[in-house]
Amino acid sequence: MDISERKKQARKQALIRRKSAHAHGKDVAEQAAAHMLAYVKRTGNPQIIAAYMPMRTEISPLPAMVSLHAQGHRICVPVITAARQALSFQEWTPQSTMVAGEFGAAIPRHGEMLTPDLLIVPLLAFNHAGGRLGYGGGFYDRSLAQLRANGRALAVGYAYAAQQGEVPIESTDQRLDALVTEQGLIEF
Repeated sequence: MDISERKKQARKQALIRRKSAHAHGKDVAEQAAAHMLAYVKRTGNPQIIAAYMPMRTEISPLPAMVSLHAQGHRICVPVITAARQALSFQEWTPQSTMVAGEFGAAIPRHGEMLTPDLLIVPLLAFNHAGGRLGYGGGFYDRSLAQLRANGRALAVGYAYAAQQGEVPIESTDQRLDALVTEQGLIEF
């Protein structure tokens, strides 16, 4: 089976695990947020942090985003500008008016475009080697490759612990520096 087919099958299984974790763990976002805040503090408090607006069964980073904003960090969220391109990142605050962006992801109506030092990234599956299985569009891989080529950008996966699973890896896949779940922090 080629890597594309292996990833397709891994995504199907990962969606099942995430859906189940989401159904049984709706109150875990605060636990994950506490682990995220501790990690950010240990990394030297990066000033610009990218996160994401949760969709479907993704674990919500909103409690972490609100707390990080209150601590003085600038928060931004991804904006898809075109297929097969790196993401742009637009500033978000808890008061931002949100509108629908590409693929239904909410983005701020207004806000400065920023370059993040640390990215909190959604995923379908992760492994304990820092592998991340995304949705297949390559947006985060392209973005991380571009940001890392211009300096060090940390990538932190954000997931339910139950999302651990098979992650077929290709040469273009960007590895995570750390992973936060409701159960704790894993650094790679």
